[in-house]
Amino acid sequence: MPETKFQFLGSQIRTARKRKNLTQQKLADKTGLAIKTVQETEKGKKNATYDTLSRLIDCLGVSADTLFPTKTPISDEKLQNLIRKVQLCNEKNQEILLNTINFLADQLLSEQENADSD
Repeated sequence: MPETKFQFLGSQIRTARKRKNLTQQKLADKTGLAIKTVQETEKGKKNATYDTLSRLIDCLGVSADTLFPTKTPISDEKLQNLIRKVQLCNEKNQEILLNTINFLADQLLSEQENADSD
């Protein structure tokens, strides 16, 4: 059975919490949230409010975009590896890489749109 959006959100929060070596109780204490809110959010049983998500994001030090599913998720490891390689380049080569990636992405998205409309 595919994960629901709430389950995905919960698993991302749980992973970030564990990465910080926090228990659910410590996360609740640090954010001022009820332990039940943390538990239900992690289990994907609760539609977290903006305030709840904001507190969790701040405490866990995660980006909001990591908490929501995308069409085709890319692992953080793969993205970080690519970013690391770009950062190792000098400024001129970084510009070349970024322009190339943008061009390729535009081309692939265009092809994808054409295939979807057929």
